[in-house]
Amino acid sequence: MKIASYQHLGRHSYGIVTPDGFIDLGMRLGDRWPSLKALLAGNALPHAQALAQLSADVSFDDVVFLPVISQPEKILCVGMNYAEKRREFDQHDPAPTLFVRFPDSQTGHNQPVMKPHYSSEFDYEGELAVIIGLGGEQITRDQALKHVAGYSCYMDGSARDWQHTWFTAGKNWPQTGAFGPWMTTADAIPDPHKLAIRTWLNGRMVQEDNTASMIHSVAELIEYISTFTRLNPGDVIITGSPGGVGKKRNPPLFMHEGDRIEVEVEGIGHLSNVIVEAPAPAVLSERPLAAVSH
Repeated sequence: MKIASYQHLGRHSYGIVTPDGFIDLGMRLGDRWPSLKALLAGNALPHAQALAQLSADVSFDDVVFLPVISQPEKILCVGMNYAEKRREFDQHDPAPTLFVRFPDSQTGHNQPVMKPHYSSEFDYEGELAVIIGLGGEQITRDQALKHVAGYSCYMDGSARDWQHTWFTAGKNWPQTGAFGPWMTTADAIPDPHKLAIRTWLNGRMVQEDNTASMIHSVAELIEYISTFTRLNPGDVIITGSPGGVGKKRNPPLFMHEGDRIEVEVEGIGHLSNVIVEAPAPAVLSERPLAAVSH
């Protein structure tokens, strides 16, 4: 089952994906669970599944896609989690590299991704996103996948010239992280480490790998993260990007206004967005403290 979050006729809703459009769950279940996050928190995916044979109510063309989870409590991102990426960045730390995204840095499928006005090194990173369904802390590795509601695609846009020895400033500009097009439920993905993952920039494939190449598995990451913070329904773990990022190419390859960036994860979905330039500040001053490229 695939479930998307969207806006329809000015109303935020969510629905089951069918070949003809969406079975609108917000219309049917919204009085109890007004969003996909609320549905997960209510352990109510079976209520959605019971409606999966209905006809579509809403066409694809009539919605504005939202991030799969618009307001997660936590977005935890994993860096340097593919062997080729670690080689590109000469990374040897055995522990997972973690950083955070804020909910307002996200956008949905087919919506503009905004290149930060003050960045000239806006880079692409295609990733597998894990969406938590069952909350918990101190989750053991052998139980971890039982806490996963589903998976999605993520384009973790990175302002490289705003990354120092930390990642926060480079990852949290508005609408720089694309999340979608939908969540594919975990029952449809028995092994998240057998999935092809690819990224295209203007039709050119720039990243190609398989989730089998992850250094730290989804289960390991859930175990590690839940050791120091509680995971709640709707929380998102972005599991890292393969090699081939623009920063490490010769010459470097960055995203600019008008570019189309696409991320596909096998069996899950195909995320597509066009880059737009963020508006210039009303009072344009010198560029703030320049970041040393990381």
